Amino acid sequence: MAIPTKTLKDAACEAVDRSGDEIVAFAEDVFRHPELGFKETRTASRVENVLRELAVPYRSGLALTGVKGVADTGRPGPGVALMGELDSVIVPEHPLADSETGAAHACGHPMQLAAMLGAGMGLVRSGVLGDLAGRLILFAVPAEEYVEVEYRLDLVRHGKIEFLSGKSELVRLGELADVDVAMLVHSTADPADRLAAIHASSNGLVAKQVRFAGRAAHAGGAPWNGINALNAAHVALAAIHAQRETFRDEDSVRVHPILTKGGSLVNVVPDDVRLETYARGKTAEAIRDASAKVDRAIRAGAVAVGCRVRIQTVPGYLPLRNDPSLGALFKANMLQFIAAGDFVEGGHFGASTDMGDVSHLLPALHPMIGGARGALHGADYAVADPIHSYLHSAKALAMSVVDLLAEDAREARRIVAGFRPKMSAADYLAYLRALSVVEDFDGASVGRGEGSSVR
Repeated sequence: MAIPTKTLKDAACEAVDRSGDEIVAFAEDVFRHPELGFKETRTASRVENVLRELAVPYRSGLALTGVKGVADTGRPGPGVALMGELDSVIVPEHPLADSETGAAHACGHPMQLAAMLGAGMGLVRSGVLGDLAGRLILFAVPAEEYVEVEYRLDLVRHGKIEFLSGKSELVRLGELADVDVAMLVHSTADPADRLAAIHASSNGLVAKQVRFAGRAAHAGGAPWNGINALNAAHVALAAIHAQRETFRDEDSVRVHPILTKGGSLVNVVPDDVRLETYARGKTAEAIRDASAKVDRAIRAGAVAVGCRVRIQTVPGYLPLRNDPSLGALFKANMLQFIAAGDFVEGGHFGASTDMGDVSHLLPALHPMIGGARGALHGADYAVADPIHSYLHSAKALAMSVVDLLAEDAREARRIVAGFRPKMSAADYLAYLRALSVVEDFDGASVGRGEGSSVR
């Protein structure tokens, strides 16, 4: 006779509670040791330690630093992946920032890892996996934050990766081929999100690495002999700003460039100036439109000053599409710990995540969990309520896994059967590769009636 689902959930939650101190300590340790994308070796090792202790078989070094543990129930069925992201952002002013790299966990990824592993502790230590069907996949994934673009492009040049985000690389490597359903939780400090939120969608993006090439000269003695690449960048930035009124409100477009190199010496006319930017949008069409306008503005800077510019466009993320059936499951379980009025549904999220890419391939869920304070990606970000951030999240995930894989995985099979992917994995990889474009444009050639070259 099958054990009631509620009994299995209660057992998993009790095991999470018994592991509570361990879960919180793990998260706090990761917070104190932030690492940037594709460099998360220490954090990955900490995940491996937990999986070994749980006797969950795992493989590591996936997409350089990813760790994938698979707990088989012994019965055939779908693979349900709980994901946690290993990497941090760069916020040197954060009190827990790395003194050398400026890396800081100001986006709450330790909370994701703690919830993922906490759910795994609950499901494994309670013994409930033996009453489920399918596989529980505990997947620590690298490089969600789209930072250090130049460093990652160097990894591409050396053949270590092809794509600049962790989940895209994992798709390329076939590591999501055995995943039928994927979930992760993400921290939020936005009061509008209350204690939990599931947004209907998020922005996608493409990224650009731009290099203006001018001619060096003595900045005081003979600046007229130079071609000022910094001035070209200034014109390009102004031209980008001039595009903002052309972006429709409903497309949620965000373009936010930074200069990563403004020259070499103050008394030398800048001849090597570099810029990075994203072009974000709610739809693929909006992203393409914003990207084309940004390219046009960059070329305008090169034409104005008469310098050369290289625009390298690389794929970023697809817009997120949260699966409504998974959302309903997660909400019902999270409401065991919070009031209904503290759960928010709907709306659009202006940031981006490579979980959006996953959501185009298979049923996926990316809820936001409160319990933090300060600003995401800010120096004041911190977890204020570890019980809610870590333990309630772990329990809600564990309970959702039970819902999915109980009764011969009936609910997971139903969701997978009803899901219509936007593209296959092969089509997805082809789409990303088509987005990778390098354009070399000579602004001085425009006056001579010549064009630019694209390769």
